[in-house]
Amino acid sequence: MSLQQAKPPLPSDDKRWKLVNATMRRNGYADHALIETLHSVQDAFGFLDEGSLRFVAASLDLPLSKVFGVATFYHLFTLKPKGRHACVVCTGTACYIKGAGGLVERLQERYDINPGETTEDDRLSLLTARCVGACGLAPAIVIDGDVLGKLDSESLIAKLEELT
Repeated sequence: MSLQQAKPPLPSDDKRWKLVNATMRRNGYADHALIETLHSVQDAFGFLDEGSLRFVAASLDLPLSKVFGVATFYHLFTLKPKGRHACVVCTGTACYIKGAGGLVERLQERYDINPGETTEDDRLSLLTARCVGACGLAPAIVIDGDVLGKLDSESLIAKLEELT
């Protein structure tokens, strides 16, 4: 006979935690619900912080290392808040040959962030992707879901300045 471990209290009175808890409860607080639960947290809060990872680990009776491992393995999860705007630079072969590396370097200089980071004012997140499927537009950039191509660094920065 196994004893049911007491579930931890919700981290705060924020109603979004009730949605996350409902996801875990619907799955019987089973460990196989980890990915769905992490999606629920990210959908509710926009990212996965340390407190939310600890709450999920305790609720599903999993080691924090496993929860953190899953959260960092899958690229759909993010441990930092995203900016209001996202700029994804394709670094696939065609785009790289056509200057994607230089675009990333120029964006790093201009906004003082590295790929995977967000500016201090939370206005822009810089990301890279192995391929966005637009080789004919190389170098391809995706800004807030819109695919742009054949931009040099100054044109790209001008587009981003319009947004931010």
